[in-house]
Amino acid sequence: MAKKQDFTNVFGKDAKEIVLKAQILAGGRGKGVFDSGLKGGVHLTKDPAVVGELAKKMLGFNLTTKQTPKDGVKVKTVMVAEALDISRETYFAILMDRACNGPVMVGSPKGGMDIEEVATTTPELIFKEVIDIFEGVRDDQALHMAANLGFKGPLQRQAADQIKRLYDLFLKVDATQVEVNPLGETPEGQVVCFDAKINFDDNAEFRQKDVFAMDDMTESDATEMEAAKWDLKYIGMDGNIACFVNGAGLAMATCDIIDLHGGKPANFLDLGGGVKERQVYEAFKLLTADPKLLRADELHSMLYVELSKTCF
Repeated sequence: MAKKQDFTNVFGKDAKEIVLKAQILAGGRGKGVFDSGLKGGVHLTKDPAVVGELAKKMLGFNLTTKQTPKDGVKVKTVMVAEALDISRETYFAILMDRACNGPVMVGSPKGGMDIEEVATTTPELIFKEVIDIFEGVRDDQALHMAANLGFKGPLQRQAADQIKRLYDLFLKVDATQVEVNPLGETPEGQVVCFDAKINFDDNAEFRQKDVFAMDDMTESDATEMEAAKWDLKYIGMDGNIACFVNGAGLAMATCDIIDLHGGKPANFLDLGGGVKERQVYEAFKLLTADPKLLRADELHSMLYVELSKTCF
């Protein structure tokens, strides 16, 4: 990590403000809390001399947000950059929508905040445009979305151009989601993508090798990583009853049934349609390695009690 005085040399006198962002694979960093006591994974300062102290309270400490495990994720990298003034913030995303059988644009003039909260409290401020996969984003669509986001005059054209470029990126990298929050405007009259998140299609790894080579697996769950090696869909949960099923829908239903009868599933494990003998063997190894699981005799006793309540 650079020393305090190093940051002064990097930014010089032209940087009016500096932003520090903890780099972890989770959202909600701004409202997160470090186990060092520091609140917030995003900080602004106009004094380069304090950048080093802020970074010290981030690096090597766990940051907990609403999207991380309860113990948080250790921060190994902090992005330090010149901050730009934002006069207005909007939200914009391109994502794959099963209901539309293809990509859609989603936008709101209420950006820079929890978009789920906006959708709940003011759903009328969420705008959607279906994208024709053959035509792409038409100019009139981009301008209409820019207008819905509240961009006016020359800024509307700027925002529309940004939207079309973001769709080009969406296609180029085989993304399933490109989310910009905020897509904002500066006091100088520029439309800027200030912060973004991109999700990639796992099925496109064979042609996006450079993208997937950047994947930081250190933040991934070790059991989920081992399951992925055998093409198994595994998600760890907090319960103690294993769920071992062929088919995602049946796996979800099984988890619901376990919960309905007073139990708690320890995992979601989908073997998939073309499962082979070795995959079944590896799946059993993953499950039996979980120390939370009930033993067979304990599970039998619990099921007997529950059936007794139901049948007698």
